[in-house]
Amino acid sequence: MLFMPVVYGFIGSVIIAGAAYWKKSLSITGLIAAVLLGTTMFACGSLAWFGTLIAFFISSSLLSKLKHQRKAAAESGYAKGGRRDAGQVTANGGLGLLLCIGNAILSDPVWWYMYIGVMATVNADTWATEIGGLSKSIPRSIVNGKQVAAGTSGGITSLGIVASLLGGAFIGLVGGIFNQLGETQEISNSIMFIVAVGAIAGLGGSLMDSWLGATLQVMFHCEVCGKTIEKQEHCTQKARQIRGLRWMSNDVVNATSSLIGGVICFYLSTLPL
Repeated sequence: MLFMPVVYGFIGSVIIAGAAYWKKSLSITGLIAAVLLGTTMFACGSLAWFGTLIAFFISSSLLSKLKHQRKAAAESGYAKGGRRDAGQVTANGGLGLLLCIGNAILSDPVWWYMYIGVMATVNADTWATEIGGLSKSIPRSIVNGKQVAAGTSGGITSLGIVASLLGGAFIGLVGGIFNQLGETQEISNSIMFIVAVGAIAGLGGSLMDSWLGATLQVMFHCEVCGKTIEKQEHCTQKARQIRGLRWMSNDVVNATSSLIGGVICFYLSTLPL
């Protein structure tokens, strides 16, 4: 019966999202969105789908607290801070939920591979941001290789790239393990194969996120402190748009790059071994 999976999913989501809210990793809107997302994912998908989502959520929440004070200055210009709201939760997990629902309607391996790529990308990007933000080297623009200030959209570091690769591999590993443990296996490939495609898709999607952030994402200039920022207000004043598409917010960039990561993962899965 569908009723019990909904109950189990709701209880599990409330416990995990509630703990994140208590640790200030989620805002109140983020809490509500996470509970709805997790409940629906558990009801529509298998252990592999829900477990992979929770692995991303827990790892990213823990990393967001890593040396928080050191990253605070760089994050002051981000559109979103360490406390995720409903927009971020939806941007990071909404596409994955749609893929899960698609698989529930018409089961096919394409949904699972796309899901692994999507979640690998959002996890890789989160790890790159959180761990890369601790790098002692100056970030360089993914567009022209020039040095940029910490926290600049499109800025990458060697540490961030390694973290991105590991973040994608982590999702592949968790997804592969849960796939093997679940009563219903989504695919028959080995865990190591899923780790490999997750790592590559995560890295590719994360780099695309950086490129979109450096080229098409809307950016503003604070007339008070002179910073180039992602949000419309800074230093309690309205900032001036200086580049990018008005609708290409940070959340849109995240959702677009995760879709690209999903496509990459699916493409890799079709290649002959």
